[in-house]
Amino acid sequence: MKFAMKTEIRTDDLATIVHAMKSVDADAKVDVDIGAQTVSVDSWLMPEEFLVAFYDEDMDVGIAEW
Repeated sequence: MKFAMKTEIRTDDLATIVHAMKSVDADAKVDVDIGAQTVSVDSWLMPEEFLVAFYDEDMDVGIAEW
């Protein structure tokens, strides 16, 4: 699944984003693309479960691909 960030991703946000995604699924593979302002997550869980983690970090995001 891929999330389109509405909040700008900066280099210092990478660890926060990865940690937030891993808090939902410790086995998830997370790829943050700063240039495209997207976060790809490879997990068996539903995208909505990851949205909560983004919102907990005050990041505005939408689901780009499922």
